[in-house]
Amino acid sequence: MKRTRGFTLIELMIVIAIMGILTTIALPTFHDRVIRTQVGEALTFADFAKDAIAQQYKRTRRIARTNAEAGLPEPDKIIGSFVTRLEVKDGAINVPLVERINKYAAGKVVSVRAAAAPAAVVPLSWACGNAEMPQGLTVSGANATTLPPNYLPVDCRS
Repeated sequence: MKRTRGFTLIELMIVIAIMGILTTIALPTFHDRVIRTQVGEALTFADFAKDAIAQQYKRTRRIARTNAEAGLPEPDKIIGSFVTRLEVKDGAINVPLVERINKYAAGKVVSVRAAAAPAAVVPLSWACGNAEMPQGLTVSGANATTLPPNYLPVDCRS
């Protein structure tokens, strides 16, 4: 009796089915991770604005309310790979996301808000997105974030 080695058709079909199920489970989390990475890059782009606001706060002990007060160009003049403009509004940095970013994040806004302790000489703290600030800190500006929380980086969620 001659014996052949190899896999049967049923065994191969079971392996392919398992791989399909695992791919179906992994794909949504990968998709969300890509969006969070892109949003994180947009927030990193806003770091120079945070530095400008912090420098202005050191000099005047007042949080900048506009781009001009922070020493930044007009909002429409500040663009990046994932950012259409960068606007300082009442101490909050609003970062609208471009159409080039993932379609679920395109056109949405992420805010980064400055927070300071009253009458303190400590540097500013920053709250991005829906993040809560600790008691004792006064947050400037309104949170204009329109991006769903699951697409925000972990430190920007409430």
